[in-house]
Amino acid sequence: MSLNLEEKKAVVAEVAAQVAGAQTVVVAEYRGITVDKMTLLRAQARKEGVYLRVLKNSLVRRAVADTPFAGLTDQLVGPLAYGMSKDPVAAAKVMHEFAKTNDKFVIKAGAMPNFLMSAKDVGNLASMPSRDELLSKLLGTMQAPIAQFVRTLNEVPTKFVRGLAAVRDKQAA
Repeated sequence: MSLNLEEKKAVVAEVAAQVAGAQTVVVAEYRGITVDKMTLLRAQARKEGVYLRVLKNSLVRRAVADTPFAGLTDQLVGPLAYGMSKDPVAAAKVMHEFAKTNDKFVIKAGAMPNFLMSAKDVGNLASMPSRDELLSKLLGTMQAPIAQFVRTLNEVPTKFVRGLAAVRDKQAA
Protein backbone atom coordinates (compact mmCIF):
# COMPACT_ATOMS: atom_id res chain seq x y z
CA MET A 1 0.00 0.00 0.00
CA SER A 2 1.44 3.31 -1.09
CA LEU A 3 1.62 6.27 1.26
CA ASN A 4 0.63 9.75 0.21
CA LEU A 5 2.98 12.70 0.76
CA GLU A 6 1.50 13.69 4.13
CA GLU A 7 1.74 10.15 5.48
CA LYS A 8 5.35 9.92 4.30
CA LYS A 9 6.18 13.19 6.06
CA ALA A 10 4.54 11.88 9.24
CA VAL A 11 6.56 8.63 9.08
CA VAL A 12 9.81 10.53 8.49
CA ALA A 13 9.04 12.84 11.43
CA GLU A 14 8.23 9.87 13.70
CA VAL A 15 11.41 8.00 12.74
CA ALA A 16 13.50 11.18 13.07
CA ALA A 17 12.13 11.66 16.60
CA GLN A 18 13.07 8.08 17.48
CA VAL A 19 16.55 8.48 15.97
CA ALA A 20 17.08 11.73 17.89
CA GLY A 21 16.61 9.92 21.20
CA ALA A 22 18.29 6.65 20.20
CA GLN A 23 21.67 5.41 21.39
CA THR A 24 21.65 2.43 19.02
CA VAL A 25 20.12 1.62 15.63
CA VAL A 26 20.23 -1.96 14.35
CA VAL A 27 19.28 -2.94 10.80
CA ALA A 28 18.29 -6.50 9.84
CA GLU A 29 16.98 -8.21 6.73
CA TYR A 30 13.78 -10.12 7.42
CA ARG A 31 13.17 -11.82 4.06
CA GLY A 32 11.36 -15.14 4.56
CA ILE A 33 10.30 -14.59 8.19
CA THR A 34 6.69 -15.53 8.92
CA VAL A 35 4.22 -13.06 10.37
CA ASP A 36 3.96 -15.12 13.57
CA LYS A 37 7.69 -14.88 14.20
CA MET A 38 7.78 -11.16 13.41
CA THR A 39 4.91 -10.66 15.86
CA LEU A 40 6.93 -12.43 18.54
CA LEU A 41 9.93 -10.21 17.74
CA ARG A 42 7.79 -7.08 17.97
CA ALA A 43 6.37 -8.17 21.32
CA GLN A 44 9.86 -8.85 22.70
CA ALA A 45 11.10 -5.50 21.37
CA ARG A 46 8.17 -3.65 22.94
CA LYS A 47 8.84 -5.37 26.26
CA GLU A 48 12.51 -4.29 26.18
CA GLY A 49 11.73 -0.70 25.14
CA VAL A 50 12.99 -1.07 21.56
CA TYR A 51 11.28 0.78 18.71
CA LEU A 52 11.05 -1.90 16.00
CA ARG A 53 9.54 -1.14 12.63
CA VAL A 54 9.67 -2.23 8.99
CA LEU A 55 10.08 0.90 6.91
CA LYS A 56 10.85 2.01 3.39
CA ASN A 57 14.58 2.63 3.10
CA SER A 58 14.09 5.97 1.34
CA LEU A 59 12.07 7.27 4.29
CA VAL A 60 14.72 6.15 6.77
CA ARG A 61 17.45 7.79 4.67
CA ARG A 62 15.59 11.08 5.00
CA ALA A 63 15.06 10.59 8.73
CA VAL A 64 18.74 9.85 9.51
CA ALA A 65 20.17 12.53 7.22
CA ASP A 66 22.11 15.14 9.20
CA THR A 67 22.13 12.99 12.36
CA PRO A 68 24.98 11.07 14.01
CA PHE A 69 23.52 7.93 12.34
CA ALA A 70 23.92 9.27 8.79
CA GLY A 71 26.72 6.75 8.07
CA LEU A 72 24.12 4.01 8.10
CA THR A 73 22.56 5.13 4.79
CA ASP A 74 24.93 2.98 2.69
CA GLN A 75 23.62 -0.16 4.43
CA LEU A 76 19.94 0.52 3.70
CA VAL A 77 19.34 -1.93 0.84
CA GLY A 78 16.64 -4.59 0.64
CA PRO A 79 13.71 -5.37 2.92
CA LEU A 80 14.87 -4.20 6.33
CA ALA A 81 13.58 -4.06 9.88
CA TYR A 82 14.88 -1.22 12.03
CA GLY A 83 15.41 -1.46 15.77
CA MET A 84 16.15 1.70 17.77
CA SER A 85 16.64 2.04 21.50
CA LYS A 86 17.67 4.54 24.13
CA ASP A 87 19.53 1.78 25.96
CA PRO A 88 22.75 1.20 23.98
CA VAL A 89 22.47 -2.59 24.32
CA ALA A 90 18.71 -3.31 24.15
CA ALA A 91 18.13 -3.16 20.37
CA ALA A 92 21.24 -5.19 19.61
CA LYS A 93 20.35 -7.78 22.26
CA VAL A 94 16.73 -8.25 21.13
CA MET A 95 17.54 -8.51 17.44
CA HIS A 96 20.65 -10.67 17.96
CA GLU A 97 18.76 -13.14 20.17
CA PHE A 98 16.01 -13.37 17.55
CA ALA A 99 18.56 -13.89 14.76
CA LYS A 100 20.10 -16.81 16.69
CA THR A 101 16.84 -18.76 16.54
CA ASN A 102 15.75 -17.62 13.05
CA ASP A 103 18.33 -18.15 10.32
CA LYS A 104 16.34 -16.07 7.79
CA PHE A 105 16.59 -12.99 10.02
CA VAL A 106 20.02 -11.55 9.20
CA ILE A 107 21.52 -8.56 10.97
CA LYS A 108 23.11 -6.33 8.35
CA ALA A 109 24.58 -3.48 10.37
CA GLY A 110 24.15 -1.22 13.33
CA ALA A 111 25.13 2.22 14.44
CA MET A 112 25.82 4.20 17.54
CA PRO A 113 26.20 7.98 17.32
CA ASN A 114 29.02 8.64 14.84
CA PHE A 115 30.04 4.96 14.78
CA LEU A 116 29.00 2.38 12.19
CA MET A 117 28.94 -1.26 13.32
CA SER A 118 29.17 -4.46 11.33
CA ALA A 119 26.95 -7.46 12.07
CA LYS A 120 29.78 -8.92 14.18
CA ASP A 121 30.03 -5.69 16.18
CA VAL A 122 26.28 -5.83 16.84
CA GLY A 123 26.72 -9.38 18.15
CA ASN A 124 29.53 -8.23 20.44
CA LEU A 125 27.38 -5.36 21.69
CA ALA A 126 24.51 -7.78 22.34
CA SER A 127 26.73 -9.93 24.55
CA MET A 128 27.47 -6.99 26.84
CA PRO A 129 25.45 -6.61 30.03
CA SER A 130 22.71 -3.99 29.94
CA ARG A 131 22.92 -0.64 31.69
CA ASP A 132 20.80 -1.88 34.60
CA GLU A 133 23.02 -4.95 35.07
CA LEU A 134 26.16 -2.79 35.05
CA LEU A 135 24.65 -0.36 37.55
CA SER A 136 23.65 -3.18 39.89
CA LYS A 137 27.16 -4.66 39.71
CA LEU A 138 28.65 -1.24 40.44
CA LEU A 139 26.31 -0.76 43.39
CA GLY A 140 27.21 -4.20 44.76
CA THR A 141 30.91 -3.43 44.41
CA MET A 142 30.50 -0.09 46.18
CA GLN A 143 28.37 -1.62 48.93
CA ALA A 144 30.67 -4.59 49.71
CA PRO A 145 33.35 -2.73 51.75
CA ILE A 146 30.71 -0.93 53.81
CA ALA A 147 28.82 -4.15 54.51
CA GLN A 148 32.05 -5.89 55.56
CA PHE A 149 32.92 -2.96 57.85
CA VAL A 150 29.49 -3.14 59.52
CA ARG A 151 29.86 -6.91 60.02
CA THR A 152 33.29 -6.35 61.60
CA LEU A 153 31.92 -3.68 63.94
CA ASN A 154 29.04 -5.96 64.88
CA GLU A 155 31.42 -8.82 65.69
CA VAL A 156 32.99 -6.99 68.68
CA PRO A 157 29.81 -6.75 70.82
CA THR A 158 28.77 -10.24 69.66
CA LYS A 159 32.03 -11.74 70.95
CA PHE A 160 31.65 -9.78 74.19
CA VAL A 161 28.12 -11.12 74.73
CA ARG A 162 29.27 -14.67 73.95
CA GLY A 163 32.10 -14.29 76.46
CA LEU A 164 29.68 -13.07 79.16
CA ALA A 165 27.34 -15.95 78.40
CA ALA A 166 30.23 -18.42 78.71
CA VAL A 167 31.28 -16.92 82.09
CA ARG A 168 27.65 -17.02 83.28
CA ASP A 169 27.27 -20.66 82.22
CA LYS A 170 30.58 -21.57 83.91
CA GLN A 171 29.52 -19.90 87.18
CA ALA A 172 26.10 -21.51 87.04
CA ALA A 173 27.66 -24.94 86.65
